[in-house]
Amino acid sequence: MKKVLLLGSGELGKEFVIAAKRAGAYVVACDRYDNAPAMQVADEREIFSMLDGDALTAVVNKHKPDLIVPEIEAIRTERLFDFEKQGIQVVPSARAVNFTMNRRAIRDLASRELGLRTAKYFYAKTFDEFKKAADEIGFPCVVKPLMSSSGHGQSYVHNDDELEQAFKDAMEGSRGDVKEVIIEEFIDFESEFTLLTVTQKNAPTIFCPPIGHVQKSGDYRESWQPYKISEQALAQAQHMADQVTKALTGYGIWGVEFFLTKQGEVIFSELSPRPHDTGMVTLGHTTNLSEFELHFRAIMGLPIADIRLEHAGASAVVLSPIEKKGPLDYNLVDALKEECTRVRIFGKPEAHPGRRMGVVLCYGDTDADTDALRNKAKRLAKTVLGTDPYAKIEH
Repeated sequence: MKKVLLLGSGELGKEFVIAAKRAGAYVVACDRYDNAPAMQVADEREIFSMLDGDALTAVVNKHKPDLIVPEIEAIRTERLFDFEKQGIQVVPSARAVNFTMNRRAIRDLASRELGLRTAKYFYAKTFDEFKKAADEIGFPCVVKPLMSSSGHGQSYVHNDDELEQAFKDAMEGSRGDVKEVIIEEFIDFESEFTLLTVTQKNAPTIFCPPIGHVQKSGDYRESWQPYKISEQALAQAQHMADQVTKALTGYGIWGVEFFLTKQGEVIFSELSPRPHDTGMVTLGHTTNLSEFELHFRAIMGLPIADIRLEHAGASAVVLSPIEKKGPLDYNLVDALKEECTRVRIFGKPEAHPGRRMGVVLCYGDTDADTDALRNKAKRLAKTVLGTDPYAKIEH
């Protein structure tokens, strides 16, 4: 039986643990707070800040895992090289985690080393550097912390008057001890999509059908599969995803995000070396294996016979509209009255305005109208809470 140390125990980690347990693995789930979602289904738990390198090393020495699987960005990632040298498999690799936890490293790799098309960008540690970069890029532009997740600290800037607040938000929204921001060109895209990419130990890299998604303030709100794209654009995206994952090395699933412009140009956006939030749509029977099952098989070197579309599907997040100590009250009865619908409640012990608390999944035949499925999923996300969870958050 393989022992897995999971670093970060959110909703994505929870689904990964379920996939791992179904295959007989032993999982120790770690996070900075108790009773995080993945802890509820794991064999053991550890509560500590993974930015504390000594605490992280102590936990690794205590449990002696076969694999270390990062789920979050806020990790003392340089320690992962030490663990790898000890013979512990880091997923997908220590190199990959170090690169992708920092937007500077991954953006420079993609743009400057691999020559992939990305948005024009600059870095800034001070407001003066930030202002100079904004003048060069022009408005509108996008501002992000160099290290963050789920849209924390991200904003769109439309004029000089918004720069100071955007810089402050990005600095305060940064995770870890990296205090630097990235300011980038706003791409006038038609849509965004995710290409779940699976790198394997003993087989070629394979891809899931592309997933369309919508983000608000840098955070996932809904996704759908399949995402309609031309064969030429898909081939471009697959080529770029293959290039960047090969350069980063390692095995597992990667969430590679792209912009698709109105002119049909595919532009590399972001990359996550783990299951992707937009990929939660695969929990609704869209593909024969969910992204979490694919991730587990890939990191364990287990065969993946194929990835095929079995249903068209859509997902919409259930967002908390309130602050509450303890779980929310959910209206599952009315939501689950409708056919081809699933609801996944994450089990987070506290609610905060805008926090993801669950996801609604709707699916149909492979040729079903994805717009109709998207509307259904968003409508039922409101039903689950008995209100419109977006109203207090978006306005």
